[in-house]
Amino acid sequence: MSADDSGATPRDVATEGDAVRDVPAGDPPGVGGDGDGHGDENNIAVRLEQLILGADRRYTPFQAARSAGVSMDLASRFWRAMGFADIGQVKALTEADVLALRRLAGLVEAGLLSEAMAIQVARSTGQTTARLADWQIDSFLEGLTEPQDSGLTRTEITYPLVELLLPELEEFLVYVWRRQLAAATGRVVRAQDDAEMVDRRLAVGFADLVGFTRLTRRLEEEELGELVEAFETTCSDLVAAHGGRLIKTLGDEVLFSADDAGVAAEIGLRLIETMTHDETMPELRVGIAFGTVTTRMGDVFGTTVNLASRLTSIAPKDTVLVDEAFAEELGRIGDAPVSEADAAAAEKAAEEGTGEPPPSYRFALQPMWQRPVRGLGVVEPWLLTRRT
Repeated sequence: MSADDSGATPRDVATEGDAVRDVPAGDPPGVGGDGDGHGDENNIAVRLEQLILGADRRYTPFQAARSAGVSMDLASRFWRAMGFADIGQVKALTEADVLALRRLAGLVEAGLLSEAMAIQVARSTGQTTARLADWQIDSFLEGLTEPQDSGLTRTEITYPLVELLLPELEEFLVYVWRRQLAAATGRVVRAQDDAEMVDRRLAVGFADLVGFTRLTRRLEEEELGELVEAFETTCSDLVAAHGGRLIKTLGDEVLFSADDAGVAAEIGLRLIETMTHDETMPELRVGIAFGTVTTRMGDVFGTTVNLASRLTSIAPKDTVLVDEAFAEELGRIGDAPVSEADAAAAEKAAEEGTGEPPPSYRFALQPMWQRPVRGLGVVEPWLLTRRT
């Protein structure tokens, strides 16, 4: 499609300071038959892009911005936030790109989102889906497109496979997003006040594989990848099953949170118990803190998060360390005794028939050594265990 067809004149585009190069519809920059035997693969790459995007490349960035009714500056900020590279004025965008710009700009014009918030929406969506797409290509499609006995190459298998999977994966993605959105909305609605929507009191925990750096030197890349995937999968399943939220994974470390200290305690101990029964896994250490947390774009920040990280770094192997605030919260909700001495006295009195039956506690807490922690002063960790 020419510049005239899109409503933008050559002069309109020239004002952007970039030369416009027409690219055949659907032909990405630099792709095409090269005379070296790669023409068929490039052709399939073009067809795959058309299949996934659902439309031909028709617009330069300036033409797309003009068609959407937004400034080139704002369009560039949206695209960069979504994780897309600057492409100059190559004709590489589709009707879907124009529609996406219109929608974001429309939300701003209607006053539903500020411009800064719209860019945050673009950034958070782009970062999340980029990681998902990378995983699906690296792990999912790569395994499914291994050359078969049919004699077809991976390239020849990929197109019909993507054609079959695309609508199913798209619907599943929307389903999971709606479920997660419903859960997140419910948590906000249950918040005590507006301030709690952003700065909330949560239990935040880190789980860290011990000696991971040494493992990276000893294991082959494939073995290391399998170990990391098994670790992340185990942690994700346990955190979700017991009512927590997995914030992010960092290879040898995961960050999780929970609204309830008892839930976080159960997750931390379950992680230790599960890993110690898996001979393929290194030792694990867990640190959990409780307090005010700032949430942004699905991540958590603040002193509580920093303290949980420090507790993890000083925890002995296969143990869970918690901070004083977490210990107090467990006592407040009745999941652990406020005082072990008082709990022991109550149990003795019950055995002798001179007192009421003591509460049934789930966890035990043992104060550990006080020690200075860089940036946080002196802290007193508590060792968390199950109460026998």
